[in-house]
Amino acid sequence: MPELIWQGKQLATPEPESLVTDSIIYPGGNGYPTAKVENRLIWGDNLTVMSSLLSDCEGKINLIYADPPFFTNKKFQTRIGRGEDSRKPQDWKLAEGYHDSWKNLDSYLDFLYQRLFLMHRLLAPKGTLYLHLDWHADSYARLLLDEIFGAGQFLNEIIWTYHGPSPIKRAFNRKHDTILSYVKGGDYTFNADAVREPYNQNTVNTFRLSRKAGFGKVPNLARGKVPEDWWYFPVVARLHNERTGYPTQKPEALLERVILASSNPGDIVADFFCGSGTTSVVAARHGRKFITCDESFRAVHAARKRLIAIAGPFLLDKTNQAKRQSEGSATSEVKVKLQNDTLRLETRSNVDYWEVDPNWSGSVFKSVKQAVLPNRGAEISKEIKIKLGRKACVRVVSVTGKLIQLNV
Repeated sequence: MPELIWQGKQLATPEPESLVTDSIIYPGGNGYPTAKVENRLIWGDNLTVMSSLLSDCEGKINLIYADPPFFTNKKFQTRIGRGEDSRKPQDWKLAEGYHDSWKNLDSYLDFLYQRLFLMHRLLAPKGTLYLHLDWHADSYARLLLDEIFGAGQFLNEIIWTYHGPSPIKRAFNRKHDTILSYVKGGDYTFNADAVREPYNQNTVNTFRLSRKAGFGKVPNLARGKVPEDWWYFPVVARLHNERTGYPTQKPEALLERVILASSNPGDIVADFFCGSGTTSVVAARHGRKFITCDESFRAVHAARKRLIAIAGPFLLDKTNQAKRQSEGSATSEVKVKLQNDTLRLETRSNVDYWEVDPNWSGSVFKSVKQAVLPNRGAEISKEIKIKLGRKACVRVVSVTGKLIQLNV
């Protein structure tokens, strides 16, 4: 088989480091304090994170969905404003999202190669990888996956097609992404019945009206069909109830098809480029365990806010580097007052999220109650009803991403 070569190509698995548990989030207090917590949201460079997970998770992850940078050589920003006109991007309030800029193609390929190799090691024998890219680099990735998995382990090249405006004037509009699917072994998980969809009405009519339709082979029209390898789902920009403002967010329906087809309830589903957390949200909704990771605080924070609305308890772990970046301290900008088992937040800053640990130990923050700024419309609640122990702690995240921690 052909092999893709670039300058300096060499696998170099980094030394693992300890993943530090920063907090345990109990959405709405559910499960506090005795629930077994298996789901993990991790803040850190995924190369270090995956290397650190090998000791416990090598060969145990049932499904990995990977949505890495596409080699667009752009810098993406996240929207932090509320109530803005989506048709007037010049008026949006923005903050840094993530960079997809590279010195050259060699540096991008090396970035992808190291990470795909670790994903292969983490996958269970029946596991599947879905790698989501577009025209910028999908052809290169196919060769990398052939090398790492073996060409015979290729399962599907899936085309996700969508509509939307385009600035292109001298070519056909580029309106699809490519998802490359590879399996670890021959006995892989694929739940055909979980993803069946109705036959087109024209097909149903044809079989009803003609005995010769299908050359005598009549499908089970009531059961429906397994989807083709081209999928149409609207982009998130058209799905107002899903939008978080985080760039290049993928629709939940897309991940639902992937997760239902290639995992079972109780399986571990991982996403090491989690962005706004769509994979973990859909996995939790369908009874899967999740490990989800990103190096961007904006991404991890967006995922945390979404998981609070859908998941059971989960860990927020950090690499040492991320921990150093996230040290929060008290500030005069924010105050909290307690009256009749009600905490009131007083601040002139725009708050995106705040949470309370009623019995702060000084180490792992146990988030028992949370308040989240809605993506649209209403303001964040400035009151949380909670009974506090002898020592409590409040954490506040501003819309600009500043973390503030206060003892109560």
